[in-house]
Amino acid sequence: MTGEVGELREPGEPLLRVRDLAVDYGTGRRRTRVVHGVGFDIAPGRTLGLVGESGSGKSTIGGAVLGLVPVAGGSVEFEGRDLATLSRPERRALGARRQVVFQDPYSSLDPTLTIGASLAEPCATLPAAERMTRAQVRDRTAALLQRVGLGPDAALRYPAQFSGGQRQRIAIARALMLSPRLVVCDEPVSALDLSVQAEVLNLLTEVQRDLGLSLLFISHDLSVVRHVAHEVAVLRAGRIVEHGPAQRVHEDPQDPYTRALLAAAPVPDPDEQQRRRELRRALAEQQLAERKD
Repeated sequence: MTGEVGELREPGEPLLRVRDLAVDYGTGRRRTRVVHGVGFDIAPGRTLGLVGESGSGKSTIGGAVLGLVPVAGGSVEFEGRDLATLSRPERRALGARRQVVFQDPYSSLDPTLTIGASLAEPCATLPAAERMTRAQVRDRTAALLQRVGLGPDAALRYPAQFSGGQRQRIAIARALMLSPRLVVCDEPVSALDLSVQAEVLNLLTEVQRDLGLSLLFISHDLSVVRHVAHEVAVLRAGRIVEHGPAQRVHEDPQDPYTRALLAAAPVPDPDEQQRRRELRRALAEQQLAERKD
């Protein structure tokens, strides 16, 4: 990777504002709250990393931001509008400006469609007055495939003809087809090899910078998030336990859970890996002692 994401000009009003967000799963007596009072902002052209273990509620929050998960309390505002108050046509119109890149590059693309057809699919969701012509779709597909490092001829091929890293590049191109302002990246590199992860992270950073996109980058790996995010929110059991500038959170974590996440991240140096195991063990003992008190 080329290093931490560069500083941008001073951000203005938030593009995305989440306040006191609560999400429940189940109904009746089986209803369980999985997100508790979460709040954060993402300004135009900025990236927020949302970090936590599996089951912490990261993807659920991403779903709520995209309007795919019902909200039990609080609010999600995009471009100053509360998603819960919008009509279906209004939500559909806003949907074009909020897109997603999923974790698994092997299941996110329809194997029966050419890459060109997959990239064209989102265009059909636009209101009739805003739809592109076939020639415009074809030109935009070629331009975006070129932008993510694949030639325009990739549009004629099928997903099975591409590696995992190439498929994730295609997924990024598809997310950009409708010129969104916000892209939710849900564990976009966790299924890839380390070397390929770096390539995809660099691409996301470049695209975010060049197009002025806002990103909600969801991951379990704080070390990965450090390289793409301006700010980091650490999530534990549906609650944010730490939130601050990415470099500060990585280098000087304040919450024991954040320190445990850092200690759990794999590193190539065996001595450092052993040190992290010992730190992880010490943190677990400390947390156990605190619970007993």
